[in-house]
Amino acid sequence: MAHETPSSGEADEVDGPAKEAAPRYTRGQKVFLGVAGTIALVAIILASSQWPSALLIRSVFELGGTATMKEMLPYIPDSGVSERLDLAYADAGPNTTFDVFTPDSGTEPLATIVWIHGGAWISGSKEDVAPYLRILASHGYTTVGVNYPLGPETQYPQAFVSLNDALAHLIDNADDLRIDPHRIILAGDSAGAQLASQLAVLTTRSDYAELMGVTPALSRSQLDGIILNCGVYDLPAMGDLNGINAWGMKAALWAYTGTRDWSSTYASLTMSSIRFVDEFPPSFVSGGNGDDLTWTQSVPMANALRDAGTDVTTLFWAAGHEPALGHEYQFHLDLPEAQEALQATLDYLATVDGSDG
Repeated sequence: MAHETPSSGEADEVDGPAKEAAPRYTRGQKVFLGVAGTIALVAIILASSQWPSALLIRSVFELGGTATMKEMLPYIPDSGVSERLDLAYADAGPNTTFDVFTPDSGTEPLATIVWIHGGAWISGSKEDVAPYLRILASHGYTTVGVNYPLGPETQYPQAFVSLNDALAHLIDNADDLRIDPHRIILAGDSAGAQLASQLAVLTTRSDYAELMGVTPALSRSQLDGIILNCGVYDLPAMGDLNGINAWGMKAALWAYTGTRDWSSTYASLTMSSIRFVDEFPPSFVSGGNGDDLTWTQSVPMANALRDAGTDVTTLFWAAGHEPALGHEYQFHLDLPEAQEALQATLDYLATVDGSDG
């Protein structure tokens, strides 16, 4: 039988004694092996340091945050809201700044929503939530968007400590900012919801404040309410996530805490606000049915709050609801469900504040 020599389009010839032993690869196989090798190299790099994974996740989140912010722009009132941007609550540059939005009418202090942005603790900014805060301000509230130091540049618990400093600054400057210091609502989305819940624990439990070594900026009587959208409240339960979501969260926590073994450190315990829930002020908890965090985090948190005696308002969706509502669905205001969430938030605020919203 004649020996068929592969053409140059199928494999390269190997000269010398090794010719018979050398594997022969088609061009397609070579491309595949090259891609596989690159993926393997990237995986090794990502596994060797917190920085590459953190920067990759940050770039993805920043693209998503910009797109979501643009979706909200058509829903901002054309007038009636004043803004003061990029005010400083500390001297660490942009990471310790905040924005304030107030209704144009009146000069009296107002119930104030302090919103902590999401971004897996390693990305995001107050600008991401500014459109939503303008909308809420148009209903008669002072709203504040707060920046905080991000990982991996700074590590836990610096963001938490800085946000407590921000609250202290807001209280100290309440008159100038139209803030009623006795009607503060802590709010957040995703990682921001985790931080908001953690600050609520700091405010309501003296033993937790001692554990953290932090003096609460707020007293329990100043905290009127809590809004928690799509948050993380039980770090050990993050192990129930699978696939890319699990990888992303674990990589982000590595960058935020400074250790790959974050689950075995005090960070895992003290960030898990569900373990320290006491009787919070009236709370609002929501998550989408297409978001893994709803089932492992938001629903259990709502149940824990109720068990602790908190008056809880929830907005969840049946598992089979269509369309499936993903992470932070509340900001996608083209969706009827997001509009429903906005109205439910305003209804909750009106109940907490005693106003008509």
